[in-house]
Amino acid sequence: MNFENIIIEIKEQIGTITINRPKKLNALNKATIEELHQAFVDLDQDDRVRVIIVTGAGDRAFVAGADISEFANFSVYEGSQLAAKGQELLFNLIENLHTPVIAAINGFALGGGLELAMACHFRVASDNARMGLPETSLGLIPGYGGTQRLPQLVGKGRALEMILTAGMIGTEQALMWGLINHMVALEQLLPLCEKIATKIINNSPTAVASAISAVNSGFSDQGYPKEIETFGACFATEDFKEGTQAFLEKRKAQFTGN
Repeated sequence: MNFENIIIEIKEQIGTITINRPKKLNALNKATIEELHQAFVDLDQDDRVRVIIVTGAGDRAFVAGADISEFANFSVYEGSQLAAKGQELLFNLIENLHTPVIAAINGFALGGGLELAMACHFRVASDNARMGLPETSLGLIPGYGGTQRLPQLVGKGRALEMILTAGMIGTEQALMWGLINHMVALEQLLPLCEKIATKIINNSPTAVASAISAVNSGFSDQGYPKEIETFGACFATEDFKEGTQAFLEKRKAQFTGN
């Protein structure tokens, strides 16, 4: 299959997916999510691939969020469907994939970008990376699993601080909080991910897949439907209309709480 927004390379049993929209800071639009879905399904079924690495093109961004212009005028129903379909197609798919997935975070990982990284089985980041969930600054909440996976990784208090302030944290703080597993210089990012992948490849693929399933079973999935419902409800608010319009107009939002 030919892809427009991603690049796939298979080498020494490692499949590397590069999100290739550098002019858009690799933002996730509908087409990119669909291409990523197909790429992960294909690589998971490819006998040549034992580990998958996902990263972003260039040195500025892993994924700097979703493409806001695609959903700025959505209704409640459309917003709910956006979250539900995205979670099913990509984020939950990655989390439950038999093949382990490593996120190589090479710059900004914001909003849907951080949610993509958190859906991966673990994360390695370059020392220039910045991470955050800025959705509340748009009158939204994270809708691709962020309200569930972030507390699992960093704890409830730290997760709420990140979500409610809409702020970013650097790599050192992310490492200290447990959001990422390793921090390295940018030029060492992919080599370290490949080194870790090689260690995984040396082990039983059946046992690796079973371990992923067993670990995932320890976390309840009841929160994800609630996130989808609440994310969709945000689309009926004046704050959402103001937040997204302000973003697109490159101005500070004036929220009213309605």
